[in-house]
Amino acid sequence: MKHLKISLQKILIIFLLSAFSLATIAKTQVTNMVVEYQVNPIGIDIEMPRLSWQIISDEENVMQSAYEIRVANSKSSLSNKNKQVWASGKVISENSVNVEYEGTKLTSMQRVFWQVRIWDNNNKASNWSEPAYWEMGILEPESWTAAWITMPNEKEYDGSSRPAHYYRNEFSIPKKISSARVYVTALGVYELFLNGEKVGDELFAPGWTSYNKRLQYQTYDVTSMLKNNNAFGAVLGDGWYRGNIGFRGQHSYYGDKLALLLQLKIDYADGTSEVIISDKNWTVLNGPILESDIYNGETYDARLELTGWESVGFDNSTWGTVAELDHPKDILVAPQGVPVKAIEEITPIKMLTTPKGETVIDMGQNLVGWVRLKVNGNNGDTVRVKFAEVLDKEGNFYVANLRSAKATNTYILKGGGEEVYEPHFTFHGFRFVKLEGFPNTTKLDDIIGVVVHSEMKPTGTFTCSDSLINQLQHNIQWGQKGNFLDVPTDCPQRDERLGWMGDAQVFSNTAAFNFDVSAFYTKWMKDVVADQSPDGKVPHVIPDVLNGDGGATGWADAVAIIPWTVYQIYGDSKILEENYSSITAWVKFMETRAGDDLLWTGDAHFGDWLAFASTSSSYPGATTEKDLIATAYYYFTTSLTSKIAGIIGKSADAKKYKNQAENIKLAFIDEFITPNGRLVSHTQTAYALALSFGLLPDNLIEKASNYFAGDVEKFKHLT
Repeated sequence: MKHLKISLQKILIIFLLSAFSLATIAKTQVTNMVVEYQVNPIGIDIEMPRLSWQIISDEENVMQSAYEIRVANSKSSLSNKNKQVWASGKVISENSVNVEYEGTKLTSMQRVFWQVRIWDNNNKASNWSEPAYWEMGILEPESWTAAWITMPNEKEYDGSSRPAHYYRNEFSIPKKISSARVYVTALGVYELFLNGEKVGDELFAPGWTSYNKRLQYQTYDVTSMLKNNNAFGAVLGDGWYRGNIGFRGQHSYYGDKLALLLQLKIDYADGTSEVIISDKNWTVLNGPILESDIYNGETYDARLELTGWESVGFDNSTWGTVAELDHPKDILVAPQGVPVKAIEEITPIKMLTTPKGETVIDMGQNLVGWVRLKVNGNNGDTVRVKFAEVLDKEGNFYVANLRSAKATNTYILKGGGEEVYEPHFTFHGFRFVKLEGFPNTTKLDDIIGVVVHSEMKPTGTFTCSDSLINQLQHNIQWGQKGNFLDVPTDCPQRDERLGWMGDAQVFSNTAAFNFDVSAFYTKWMKDVVADQSPDGKVPHVIPDVLNGDGGATGWADAVAIIPWTVYQIYGDSKILEENYSSITAWVKFMETRAGDDLLWTGDAHFGDWLAFASTSSSYPGATTEKDLIATAYYYFTTSLTSKIAGIIGKSADAKKYKNQAENIKLAFIDEFITPNGRLVSHTQTAYALALSFGLLPDNLIEKASNYFAGDVEKFKHLT
């Protein structure tokens, strides 16, 4: 017992010492610092960027009561008040999201470092955070001294994709460097190489925007990649710019010429600098990528590979001289979105032979991207990889839903051993892969699925005890990954893949539950504004490749609904300010179409696009009048505009749109709701809209709800 008593005393002493030790090191820290939703971004063009951070603490019930930010040109200058470019001083605020930089105006390519400290709810200050940074891009069009370069005398378009362009140039560096940045973009999509290595890991750069109004450029830190003698190489494919786009047989929608624009800024250790640019000294040639099309796939002839073309010392005597292209530079913008990358890899689950004798690989998951394959064969052997989402009811490969999209990658072997191939400038939506021309020795592990989408960070998860609901959530997340490829698309597999506005706005809240889509939507909304018509009409798809078709209720309303969603989820009022003129222009368009009676009737709309339908004559249907839907959205977006105006300080507008919305509501009630709470379109959609939009008088909400519930009970499902 004596020994036990001593042991208990020792344990108690150790516990108390541990508790004391934890108490002494308990602290609050600032972490997860971001600038405009990015971690340590380089090449941004927002002159007064917004700063955000999080706090973590070893203690409970800790909240921020104040913050202080300091910004300087170097880490060592942060603590020197005389060298700071901005010091906020102590600001009494709980806000740690999107705090705007208010220092001196920053210049092109300037890097600054920043730190934050906070005070908690007991007025206890944290330590300064670890330094973070951001770096400006090229802010003035005249700072672009590089020339657009293209391939002269390229063959005319003959109905099929033209070969990719390969560009190269060599240069020397005479002295020690301190830093180097390359700024690059293309008409088309590009991959950039320096001394044989790929620069960055982005795919489909520069991304898809309203190219003739907004063209993104990328910035890469290449300091560690440079040597005394260097070689740039770039390969360009058609992409969205010059490839097939839309479902109307369009090609070269934005332009007929691929082109490269590149500018390398080198800062030397002695304080001097040099700029290397794309110009007439570069050379160009076609290479092994014979065709590259997003819908149809890629054709790659390995026999034409240009080994070492992106490295120093390559013999380019057979290459042609580039031509300079007259194309504007004042449309160049830094990216605000999320880059597309290869996110994960999937191993197929089985190889099968269909009733038709086809060799098909089942990936076990519907995904977007491509497959990387290993193959052995002879020089000139041709293998084809075709993609499909499903098998038909007989178990055969099914591609009818792809419409005109060929979704085929073709690889021509060079021979001489195992070859590995994956495409460069195409992607597919698929679960099943059909192999044609492959040797009988092909094994399941010769195929790897590469999953491609915008690099959004997961932010939410959901699981429950019901396996079917869990599978539904799994499908929703994969559906988002497959359709968030630089723009929010409607489908990833057929000859469409467009940024349909209705799909985007309906899904936006769910999207934000699953992933961080703040930057993704910020970028896309810039193109909504760019493509909106002068009269306020909003196109059906963004970027607009349907020649201005637009003005459909529920689709065009995304112009207000998505900024509102981003504000609600992320507290981002700037997106409301930036899109306010666009939102009010759309409200004005609706006002013009509705007229004095405030009922939007007669125009063409998509209506309830996915309503349940039946050919049974006894089925009462789920068709909701388009006039009802249009007027409901007219009210909803007008009332939303009133809220937005109030948030951004436009009180007079807030009152105006509130009154306008109230009058639209009265007109809706008179036209579409009976005195007993029944809607003239007696459908679940009509009731869902009226209830969720707040269009029903208070005394009729219960009756309308009962009609809605009764309809669901009658059909035993949603219509």
